[in-house]
Amino acid sequence: MASLLEMKEIFRNADAVCFDVDSTVIREEGIDELAKFCGVGDAVAEMTRRAMGGTVTFKAALTARLGLIRPSYEQVQKLISDSPPQLTPGIRELVNRLHQRGVQVFLVSGGFQSIVEHVASQLNIPTANVFANRLKFYFNGEYAGFDETQPTAESGGKGKVITQLKEQFHFKKVVMIGDGATDMEACPPADCFIGFGGNVIRKQVKEKAKWYITHFDELLKELEER
Repeated sequence: MASLLEMKEIFRNADAVCFDVDSTVIREEGIDELAKFCGVGDAVAEMTRRAMGGTVTFKAALTARLGLIRPSYEQVQKLISDSPPQLTPGIRELVNRLHQRGVQVFLVSGGFQSIVEHVASQLNIPTANVFANRLKFYFNGEYAGFDETQPTAESGGKGKVITQLKEQFHFKKVVMIGDGATDMEACPPADCFIGFGGNVIRKQVKEKAKWYITHFDELLKELEER
């Protein structure tokens, strides 16, 4: 197991940095915002808490929550235009700095492609670097489920994405940054996991993560110290 010093070294020399999105890159949980928008906020927020605590499989939790929300195509688009996700303070500067250093930045999320792509566009992250779940709709725009073949629809899916990235791009050092249990379990194959508690603190992650931060400035400082 890497020491904190070794982890900081890995971060400073990373080929790629993968960020979780909900409660990490953005302040809110996208699925909870969608649920509120569709009038089933409280019931879904409780399911999200259970999913993040690691007590149910990710796919089971996603299926149950989406079965309750049943968002239409129109509702998803309206959510993005009327209540766009709020970027976490410091993330724009951190992503810019990583890009300046030639580091590839990826968004690896259990959230929804259309919402995550909107976030990516604000951070100058190409759509090809977005890995998220795809909602499916019938021709009339009604909810038709989600693409269960996406790796991010499964428990352990973020790790699968990182393995795939390492194989495809021959990355030597990949860092995963996120707030939840699904982010922490992606290391390994990630070479380093940084827990993020700037929006919400998940007790299990805070206790187990060797490197835990509450503001992205802490990572910016690490990059400036070289």
